[in-house]
Amino acid sequence: MPSYLGLYIEDNLIKYAKVSKEKENIKIDSFGVKFYSNISQAIKQIVEETYSYKTPISVNLTEETYQYFNLFALLNKKDLEKAIKLEFESYCSEKGYNPNSLETRYAIINNTEDKEKLKVINISDNKIELNKVQQRLDGYKLSMIAPVSMSIPNIINLQPKENALIVNIEDKTTITTVIDGNIYEINTLDEGSKEILEKINLKENSYSKAYEICQNTTIYTAEVQDFVEEQSRYLEDIMPTLYNIVGKVQKIINESTETINRVYITGTLSCVNNIDLYFQEYLGKVKCEILKPYFVQNMVKEVNIKEYVEVNSAISLALLGLGDGIKGINFKKASFGEGFLNISSGKEDGKTKKKSSGSGFELNDFGDKLSKGEMSLVRSFISLLIFVIIYSTFSILLTGQIEKKKEEVDSITTKINAQISRVKNDTTTLNSKTTQYTTLISDLQEVNEKISDMNASKNLIPNLLNQIMNVIDETVQITSIENTTGKHIVIVAQSPRYPGLGYFKTKLKTKNILQNVVSGSSMKQNGVISVTIEGDLP
Repeated sequence: MPSYLGLYIEDNLIKYAKVSKEKENIKIDSFGVKFYSNISQAIKQIVEETYSYKTPISVNLTEETYQYFNLFALLNKKDLEKAIKLEFESYCSEKGYNPNSLETRYAIINNTEDKEKLKVINISDNKIELNKVQQRLDGYKLSMIAPVSMSIPNIINLQPKENALIVNIEDKTTITTVIDGNIYEINTLDEGSKEILEKINLKENSYSKAYEICQNTTIYTAEVQDFVEEQSRYLEDIMPTLYNIVGKVQKIINESTETINRVYITGTLSCVNNIDLYFQEYLGKVKCEILKPYFVQNMVKEVNIKEYVEVNSAISLALLGLGDGIKGINFKKASFGEGFLNISSGKEDGKTKKKSSGSGFELNDFGDKLSKGEMSLVRSFISLLIFVIIYSTFSILLTGQIEKKKEEVDSITTKINAQISRVKNDTTTLNSKTTQYTTLISDLQEVNEKISDMNASKNLIPNLLNQIMNVIDETVQITSIENTTGKHIVIVAQSPRYPGLGYFKTKLKTKNILQNVVSGSSMKQNGVISVTIEGDLP
């Protein structure tokens, strides 16, 4: 049974999973999360603990970027490769990059927005970073380096027509868009588990402790109101990052030309309790769920599925090595086309080529009597020479006629250019006037917009307070109301009882006083519970 060791390496931690596959049967032999201060020592321990001395290893890229090109679908394979290369070189020129310092791979899919074109997902990574990855695993059987954003769909049993987002909240967050069961786009966010773990690490001075805290933290939602103060102490470190991530997910769903049916959540932060319910609150009708490997139901029942979920990235990389998923995105192998350059060494099929004269044939010494074959060859040569002379004469005459016509064309072109120059001068004057009028119109519109904004926000808070007065519970007190940005409102309320706060939040939502209502961090002190409620004015 072939096996692969998947390693997902981040700053301070490594996720690993050794996976075996025989036909359609998949088995996870060993897995885990290891925190490290010495990465070489950590890798050595993992290889020893999983008995992977001779097992091929699949590891993630660390600094990859994604570019997208749209090319005509009728191009043949050779022209398509050239077009992709030209597009990438153009991109590098625009960004000021040296294309020779980057290693690239690409995947080609049908463009859902234009049926006559193909969409190319081009993946590039710095060769220096690739060398660092290979140096870390020097001495081991490293056989695959791939982007985890392209391997993570391997652990989902995607349906042919399924449209989904896979939100992988690791060190950074990658959002893989799947359209009709195929990877269609990758979005990378700087926000992720790294900034949360670093915040908690500053308090606890331990990354493993920070990870454990995330596992034991529960997000407070409308459906879950059994608030535990000890579990919620670190929500202020977690919630801002999750809020930014769910906002980006919501934007992708809204801008997609295809209907997104499902959102899968995976990665380090998927261990936070109720994170799927938090996403569901924001995304409404789109079903949100934690990404569970499709094959774990058939495995050992004693292992909690949540433990597998924590190492999804490592499992997906191992499955990629075992042949699942997109082929051709391995950055360990030679790039496409390399090795096909053939420089002749003077041998053909193992036999040395015979040298011939510069004319392609040999002549005997004319001092000897020529044979009939040789005479025929001489006649052919003379006929060829006469043909060359006649062809040269006609070429000279034809060239003379072409030069004469060229002079006439140049004369006409000069006159036309003079007329064009006059038109350009008139156009410049007209554009100048147009620019002035456009500037005046723009200034007037800005003034009108400012006046409208002032009128719209003049009575914003008083009107809101008037509405709140009609629904607030007598046990609830509002300590502050703040209009942070646009129509976004942040309310801090306190009460000696949780139901009063829950009732107040529910009334804000059901009475349409605020939209997108969510609860933030809360604190209980001296018998009084304080909670932050956020939402947008209708």
